Amino acid sequence: MATSLRARDGGSPSPGAPPSPVPPRRTGPTAAARRTRLYRWDLKATPYAFVAPFFLTFAAFGLFPLLYTGWLSLHRVELGGDARWKGLENYTDLATSEFFWNALANTFTIGVLSTVPQLLMALGLAHLLNYRLRARGFFRVAVLAPYATSIAAATLVFAQLFNTDYGMINSLLGWAGFGPVDWEASKWPAQIAISTIVIWRWTGYNALIYLAAMQAVPQDLYEAAALDGASRWRQFLSVTIPSIRPTILFTVIVSTIGATQLFGEPMLYGGSVGVSGGSGNQFQTLSLLMYEKGWVTGALGQASAIAWVMLLILLLVGGVQALLSRSHRTKPGS
Repeated sequence: MATSLRARDGGSPSPGAPPSPVPPRRTGPTAAARRTRLYRWDLKATPYAFVAPFFLTFAAFGLFPLLYTGWLSLHRVELGGDARWKGLENYTDLATSEFFWNALANTFTIGVLSTVPQLLMALGLAHLLNYRLRARGFFRVAVLAPYATSIAAATLVFAQLFNTDYGMINSLLGWAGFGPVDWEASKWPAQIAISTIVIWRWTGYNALIYLAAMQAVPQDLYEAAALDGASRWRQFLSVTIPSIRPTILFTVIVSTIGATQLFGEPMLYGGSVGVSGGSGNQFQTLSLLMYEKGWVTGALGQASAIAWVMLLILLLVGGVQALLSRSHRTKPGS
């Protein structure tokens, strides 16, 4: 009894008594807990930090110009002037403009003249390069050399070749017994000349894309076709083409987009009248018309409307591609 009283009064407890419980001290998070928390934040934030430069660049140079151009297309805007609301009047003006329909038709015809031969020639080149030829590496680099050439250099060279007075093309036609062709003032000859520049620059690029797709085709398919007696040509039609059909569709879409945005070749080919697509607008594309409206006449609202029409055309092309790809995937055996 005396011992317990001494312990209650602050004295030392008896040796057999249990120690008094010590209340826990409230402290902050430990270093290990802080490191764990930082690690979790690092796992969550690092992917966004890596992709942030792309989205910031896209927002500054892609999304903002797109939205601002859409705003301009609904206004009457001139260089150095204020913007006035016009609604859809810029688009209705395009619907009644003969220059717009002429540019749209020229864009379509030049696109067909340049895309169809280009892709056919690319398929043929890729088929040849797919075999075990001597110096295959050299030929693969050689077909890509036109793509590495600048648009200005290539167009200036072809402009000299197609010159009406002293060009090599007219000289060859004269030796063959044909008369000279006005490759700039006439509509179809001018469009053929511009399409030739596009074909020369992009055929090798598409050929290498086709070559990469052909090399991914299993050799077992060719061996089975050869055992069935199929010739090289039949193997190309029945094995190679169906196997690389998605790649062909991809190049068709990309070439169509490039043809819709064709600008440098016709502008440089026309020289002093390149902006207007020739003296009679015979090879003026939508891109040239947009440039002329915006920076020659100063009608930025109309130029923005043309830009959005081009965007709608490209979206339509992309939608057609998606439908074709979906129909190909849903076919049995595809």
